[in-house]
Amino acid sequence: MSIDVGSEQRAANRAGQAFIDHVRAALHDLPGEPSPDARLDVDRLNSSVFRLRRRATGATESVVVKRLTAAVAERNELVLGRWLPDLGLAHAAPALLGTVTSQSSAFVWQLYEDLGTNVLDGRNPDPRAVGAAVELVAELHTRAAGAALLAECSCHLGDRGIRYFVSNVDDATNGLEALDALAAAFTPEQRFVRDRLLERLRTLRESVPVRTRVIQGVGGPPTLLHGDLWDINTLVVATSEGVQARFIDWDRAGVGPIAYDLSTFLYRFAPNERTWILQQYRDCVGRAGWRLPDPSDLNVLFDTAECARYANRITWPATALLAEGGEAEHRELADILGWFDALAPVLAEG
Repeated sequence: MSIDVGSEQRAANRAGQAFIDHVRAALHDLPGEPSPDARLDVDRLNSSVFRLRRRATGATESVVVKRLTAAVAERNELVLGRWLPDLGLAHAAPALLGTVTSQSSAFVWQLYEDLGTNVLDGRNPDPRAVGAAVELVAELHTRAAGAALLAECSCHLGDRGIRYFVSNVDDATNGLEALDALAAAFTPEQRFVRDRLLERLRTLRESVPVRTRVIQGVGGPPTLLHGDLWDINTLVVATSEGVQARFIDWDRAGVGPIAYDLSTFLYRFAPNERTWILQQYRDCVGRAGWRLPDPSDLNVLFDTAECARYANRITWPATALLAEGGEAEHRELADILGWFDALAPVLAEG
């Protein structure tokens, strides 16, 4: 069998020679028997995801291959291979076909069913596609809440509730405060960004009692979360039963309140679209007897989830600056400050 990566050879090389080795190994995991004249084409989707097409006379087989750390790959195997099927939700994601490992690499490669490239478009939402995605996330949330497997999920995936908020805010605060020793070498703009972020974090820390009361009072039961519910992580698939959704990229799955997923999802749409989308979610979870809180409380829940994610992003550039980072890390901190300044409530109130 020949391997022809064509114009993608340079991209594959940048991903590392291990990629080519793993591609050869992955051929054995593709469904069916390889034809002697089969050729493998490689399309690079991003820095760690590739589409492999095995072409032979009269047929083309395709899988998506993703490069992951061993720890993340193990979590994905649990989510896709055990927990979702146990919840009756194997259809919620592309099937995991196999994992290719190598003793010479710190990464592993996972092979997934290829369901195409038609992702949800938050800028021009198709109501049918949005409805399918909302139906699926509501099904995930309501089925997993209270399930016996949720304790195991929490042990492996971690909490995304108030503890996640507090730990990220504290870690980010400690990281920025540790930059005191270097602040004299910062430009005025860099010091301004760092000081403004610290002010923001300290205000967030003071708000913990209020946020805790809202989460405990109306946040709903903890459940399994996708954890990164962007529109681009939602595939729209045409089936004999109509338009359906599949969620990809479960790397950040966790356990916590539904607002963690909903805030990510709703922020992908224009403000004037969010009310009807949330109403669809209300209707879906209402069939399971759930009632959502009013918009003011929802906005607190959504803001808590979003700020926890922003705080999480601060820790890495702050740590890198302590280890002799430079302009790139300062730009990243400035970007995060911009996110905080631009953050507006998800829902209009009143």
